[in-house]
Amino acid sequence: QVLLAESGGGLVQAGGSLRLTCAASGGTFSRCFMGWFRQAPGKEREFVSAISQSGGGTYFADSVKGRFTISRDNAKNTVYLQVNSLRPEDTAVYYCAAAPKTFLVYDRARDYDYWGQGSQVTVSS
Repeated sequence: QVLLAESGGGLVQAGGSLRLTCAASGGTFSRCFMGWFRQAPGKEREFVSAISQSGGGTYFADSVKGRFTISRDNAKNTVYLQVNSLRPEDTAVYYCAAAPKTFLVYDRARDYDYWGQGSQVTVSS
């Protein structure tokens, strides 16, 4: 069982930045492929970014490439999502997810076994 807790969301103006943090506990974090997803009101949950167990592989949705970065610190059981150049369309609840497996489709939500409660990001124009 892996427990995840997101933090760092908030209200920011367009063009601004935030750093989302996901703290993991209760499992072997270093064995988990980690992902970030988001869900806007009235829309389905969508993939944002993911990072491999070692941190050597990072993946991004086309809509956030060049603006978002993902990193992890296995010593601190933490994964980060740095979100820059925010746009109103980035407004959503951002969820952290963990997949303690080697093989998965990283942008497919059902491949992740554990989820955080979400952190609201609101971008004003």
